[in-house]
Amino acid sequence: MTEGKLYVVGLGPGAYEDMTLRADRALEECDTIVGYSVYVDLIRDRYPGKEYATTPMTREADRCRMALEAARAGKTVALVCSGDSGIYGMAALVYALRGEDTLPEITVIPGLTAACSGGALLGAPLTHDFCVISLSDRLTPWETIEARLTAAAAADFSVVLYNPASRGRPEHLRRACEILLRTLPRERLCGIARSIGRPGESREFCTLGELGTREADMFCTVFIGNSATRLVGGNMLTPRGYRED
Repeated sequence: MTEGKLYVVGLGPGAYEDMTLRADRALEECDTIVGYSVYVDLIRDRYPGKEYATTPMTREADRCRMALEAARAGKTVALVCSGDSGIYGMAALVYALRGEDTLPEITVIPGLTAACSGGALLGAPLTHDFCVISLSDRLTPWETIEARLTAAAAADFSVVLYNPASRGRPEHLRRACEILLRTLPRERLCGIARSIGRPGESREFCTLGELGTREADMFCTVFIGNSATRLVGGNMLTPRGYRED
């Protein structure tokens, strides 16, 4: 039997225009597309004639196994992820489940993560050193998240928060703000990017003192500036230090 191959594809924020050429080519080439149902629905109409397989949220290992099994059966498979396939995506889990085997062949195709696409929507908030922290404690203990938030604030990073809130954890963004405010001033500039690259895309600016009361969900990405971040012409920017005169 001919051995198949598996692409782990980052789709970017959702719009076709924000997908890389490599991602598009892999999706055109593949026989089967596997992924979380919400992400697959973003691309299903653009790639007709494919075999589709989906799983709901929290079934990440199942969908990775489905993709590996299809590739072992000789198919060319694309396992799709929102944003980048290696940043909170499926790439590491696919490699772990394949283990020390060298087959099926795996190719990781990067995509535009929300830190990049959301930052562009807000202006240029990540021009200097920054860190990305997920507020989801489904896989990471809250104590670890708290320690990372505390360290990021102490280091004066610009901070990007993924998964800021959900139905099951509506208070996580507020809790994160309380932790950051132990170190950072209430007037620290923040931005919220919503539904990046999808219908309903919007942006909002506020202070860290106000951020904890703002509505946020899994379609939001939150940006907290560093001590130099400012609002210029309605855009959030963090200077690198270049001369401006």
